[in-house]
Amino acid sequence: MPTFTALTTLPSQASAEALAEALERMDPEPTGVGTFEIEDGSGTWEVGAYFQAAPDAAGLALLSAMYGAKSFVVSELPDEDWVAKVRRELTPVEAGRFFVYGSHDADKVPDNVVPLLIEASMAFGTGHHGTTQGCLLALDHLLATGRLDGPVLDLGCGTAVLAMAAAHFMEADILASDIDAVAVDVARANLAANGMGGKVDCLEAAGLDHPKIKAKAPFGLIFANILKAPLIALAPGITQSLKPHGFVVLSGILNEQADDVVRVYCQEGNTLTQRQEIGEWTTTILQRNA
Repeated sequence: MPTFTALTTLPSQASAEALAEALERMDPEPTGVGTFEIEDGSGTWEVGAYFQAAPDAAGLALLSAMYGAKSFVVSELPDEDWVAKVRRELTPVEAGRFFVYGSHDADKVPDNVVPLLIEASMAFGTGHHGTTQGCLLALDHLLATGRLDGPVLDLGCGTAVLAMAAAHFMEADILASDIDAVAVDVARANLAANGMGGKVDCLEAAGLDHPKIKAKAPFGLIFANILKAPLIALAPGITQSLKPHGFVVLSGILNEQADDVVRVYCQEGNTLTQRQEIGEWTTTILQRNA
């Protein structure tokens, strides 16, 4: 059965969320609706919906006019096994001492690496994205210095691949949190698949607002692989949640956005110690001043 997508853009988060809510009441009803900010500095938001039948063109036109959106672009996707497609296209990734792979590539895991199994059906944050790969390389660098201390927080953890990587080497309390309940379930499933159940405490939390996060702070290491806007908004809280001389690894940042993010964190009392670009994405390591 084909799948239809309907995509549009709007100038604000409030209007995007209102349109997304209205889309859910359409007939035929969409199977899924999502919103996200386009990280180009313009403040533009995208709204997308998926349908099992062709959506009502007149209804979409009316909704776009009501909420100040651009005209919807409707596309028909081929009937394809997307998980199988992802498995074919996702090849294993080496990031320093870490090797990220799917079960379909289990025979390719070399000796003398730390294997991290992430299934293709749980592909968000697998390590194939430049941001996650950059964070793994940053962890590899920090481990080599011998200066890391716990506890550890993987903020916006996705699949929890970063928390798992840290748990392989650090005898410390490790928390992995995400605002998305599905991501938390995925994180727990990945830990179990890697034989690491119980080594990381997975939490559903918005930012730093969770009793367990507050109780474990200050942290010796925080990963925050999210987006520019929330990274900047969380800069004071992240800094205050670090130990003196503790490290924060930031990613989810387009190369042209990195200066703005680094500037904010330095103003909060941190020092940039490493900056790396992988494709269009930047990963930074900052250390809190004494």
